This record gives sequence, C-alpha cells and structure tokens, in this order.
Amino acid sequence: MPRSPDPAKRRILLDQIREYVMRHGLADLSLRPLARELGTSDRMLLYYFGTKERMVAEALAVNEARPLPRIQDLHAAASPPKDPAALRRLLEEVWQRFKAPAVRRTFPLYLEIMVANVLHPGRYEPLTRNNLRQWTDLFAAFFSSWGIPAPRARAEATLLVDAIFGLLMAHLADDGEDQADAAFRVLLDRLEPGWDTDSRT
Repeated sequence: MPRSPDPAKRRILLDQIREYVMRHGLADLSLRPLARELGTSDRMLLYYFGTKERMVAEALAVNEARPLPRIQDLHAAASPPKDPAALRRLLEEVWQRFKAPAVRRTFPLYLEIMVANVLHPGRYEPLTRNNLRQWTDLFAAFFSSWGIPAPRARAEATLLVDAIFGLLMAHLADDGEDQADAAFRVLLDRLEPGWDTDSRT
C-alpha cells in the first residue's frame, strides 16, 4: 500500500511554494525549477498536490497573514456589528489589515491570478471565486443580521468586497496608497447612510 503524504513535510512545502511564487510570479511558473529550488522533484510535488493550480491555491490558503481568518476569528466570539457605525469600524479595521506589509506583498500575485483566470478561464477560478465569496458571505451575514432581505444584503456585500479589492489592486502600479485610503473613506461616507435607511426598505 502506498504511503500517505507526510503532513508536516506537506506544510513545509506549502510555505516554501508560497514564498517562491510571491518572488517569481505565475507567468513562467514551472514545476522543475520550483522543485529544484525546494530541493525536491517535480514528481514529488505532483504526488503531494496533484496539479500546479491546486498547489498554488493551497499554498495561498495556508498563509497565516491573510486578513480573512483573523477577522473571522475576531468576530466568532463576538456579536455581529449592531449598527452601521459598528460595521464601518470593522471595515476600517479590515482595510488596515490589508495594508500590513505581509499582506500587501501578496497583492501582485493575487492580481496575476485574477488576470490568468480571465485569460485562461477555469485555471485559477476556484481560488479567485472562493476568496471573494468568503468575504462576501461574511459581510452579507452582517447585513442580514439587521433584518435586511437576503438579496439586498448580498448586493451590499458584493459592492463592498468588489470596491475594496478594486481599490487595493488598482494602485499597485503607481503606489497610490494615500489616494486609495482617501477613496476608501469616501466610499464608506457614501454607503453608511444607506445602511441605516434605504437598505432597510
């Protein structure tokens, strides 16, 4: 009977793979050079992960610097935001977590993944879809907890998530962090009043 993959070795590989792809990107990612740098073989990588796409997806999923697990853990033991002001404070906290250096250095890779999925549909689609869906699910649950109908809650959450990721990604080329901060505050200024009145009708 074949041996099962060693979980400890698998986790070490995932951390090494994540660092590699953040340095080198995806455009020219090939298993042989990657395996050579990691001191293993391309066959061993396929043994552990099955496909290159799955390998990349898993390597990013175990990134402990990701804001999503931290926000989920933070609010798992607390009640959801009870009003628009509380949700705004949460969103401002999320924004600050995205600006942490360990998170910001992953942005070019995520942008590359999104572009690759547009040019080659299905290649990294589960990774892109799941990441956006998890954030949308989280925010939609907050809106729903206020009694907002599910379709409207989902639409509000989608608007927030798409706007946040758009602002984060759009300024990679010009390093316009200050402009992104200002735009994010304007976004919240525009949306917050609607959460208290229009969104409940």
